[in-house]
Amino acid sequence: MWRLVWPAVAFVVTVVAALALRALLARALRRRTRAQDGLAAFLRAVRLPSFLWTAVLALYVAIEASELPPRLTAGLETVFQAALILSVTFTAASLVATLVGHASERRALGLQVTGLAQTVARVTIYIVGALVLLSVLGIHVTPILTALGVGGLAVALALQDSLSNLFAGLHLLADKPIRVGDYVKIADAVEGYVVDIGWRSTRVRRLQNTVVVVPNKKVAESVITNYDLPEPRVSLDIPVSVGHRSDPEHVERVLVDEATKATGQIRGLLAEPAPFTRFIPGFGESSLDFTLICQVASFVDQYLVQHELRKRILRRLRAEGIEIPYPVRTVELRDERPDV
Repeated sequence: MWRLVWPAVAFVVTVVAALALRALLARALRRRTRAQDGLAAFLRAVRLPSFLWTAVLALYVAIEASELPPRLTAGLETVFQAALILSVTFTAASLVATLVGHASERRALGLQVTGLAQTVARVTIYIVGALVLLSVLGIHVTPILTALGVGGLAVALALQDSLSNLFAGLHLLADKPIRVGDYVKIADAVEGYVVDIGWRSTRVRRLQNTVVVVPNKKVAESVITNYDLPEPRVSLDIPVSVGHRSDPEHVERVLVDEATKATGQIRGLLAEPAPFTRFIPGFGESSLDFTLICQVASFVDQYLVQHELRKRILRRLRAEGIEIPYPVRTVELRDERPDV
């Protein structure tokens, strides 16, 4: 019994010392990091696994300080190896998920990392760690894999919907019709920013600041309009109607001049490509119909640009004396009575 006292004391002292050292290092490094740099991401990734490191270190010191029988020492060494494998597995999974997400934010990768991508990375590392742990414990992996293969068929049949959503999410990540941060319209029903592509569903945040959850299978099968591909810039058409007596050349100059002046004053309105006007759709019943075409930085910028530009155009047309028509109907009254 007394043989266990010194290993226990060594374990407790090592845990306390390791936790104190961990706290000092974390405080010192936290002062030198910024919220979004790589070191901060590393600290977030190892915050929880570092507790496992202290336990593994304490267990190693306890084993080295003990004078136990060989049989008991062998059992403790097996426990130490298992704890070491678990520590490395959890640390690697957390590091990969966090650092890959940080690399995506820094645009080091070619695509935005989603919750599904980080989950796949974690699960892959967990599976590898579990197989290594089973091997260390002396458990044969081959029969387990065979049983999982047979049982996996039954699970796949029972979870058809979930698996179809999972593989649809993988398809979305590989094909990249949508990315996190893109403004999209899905099946002419859901429109907004893509927040995340998870293992089962895609989350879209609408302009009303509400989140719509769409199953990945439905997203993959729907017609998707991505307003950020191939680039965020969008063409904006503003219809303008004037009276039939207006000079088309004069109207065109006024519209282009007003839009050009506004490029440096309205947020989101681009100077290049330059604004231009077309006499389209043309002759209306009560007006001459023009279309002012300009470019905005992103799809959502069109709302502010239309609001401000329409006010400017209205003031300019009034100042230039250009008539803004209203529908006119000619009513002819006939007396169908026969001559008396």
